[in-house]
Amino acid sequence: MKSLLFLSLLCSSLWVSCHTTKNAEAGNGDNTGATATPPPMEYTLTDTHWKVIEINGQAVTNPSANQKEAYIMLSKDNKLQGNGGCNTLMGSYTMMEGNRIKFSGVASTMMACPDMSIESQLGKVLESCDNFTISGKYLSLNKAKMAPLARFEAQ
Repeated sequence: MKSLLFLSLLCSSLWVSCHTTKNAEAGNGDNTGATATPPPMEYTLTDTHWKVIEINGQAVTNPSANQKEAYIMLSKDNKLQGNGGCNTLMGSYTMMEGNRIKFSGVASTMMACPDMSIESQLGKVLESCDNFTISGKYLSLNKAKMAPLARFEAQ
């Protein structure tokens, strides 16, 4: 009877030991509750949806019911597309050494909207910026070494 009890305890111990080892190898044996943090996402200038969050130091708030989100997207074939909050934007850009950028042929559709201020300011930023910086998930369009003309957040 003692042998049967001892054998039963031994088998149970081995089973628990094997099960714990398999869970630890699978990454499930950590009892701290911590999860692995994924590496930070690296955003690129092209093929990223850049939502406008600030123009000339002023935060851009969420659009009203009759407005759209202001954003830009740059393609690898040097095309600009986006929206100024009301009208669709299009144009092209040229990249130069040292994170320099030049937008050209920027145009938009011609719908009239109640508030065109963001759209107007964004158009001026695209005309006058000459360089950009990307820090984490944020893009800044700059003029020389002055404060950013506009800031964007990757979506």
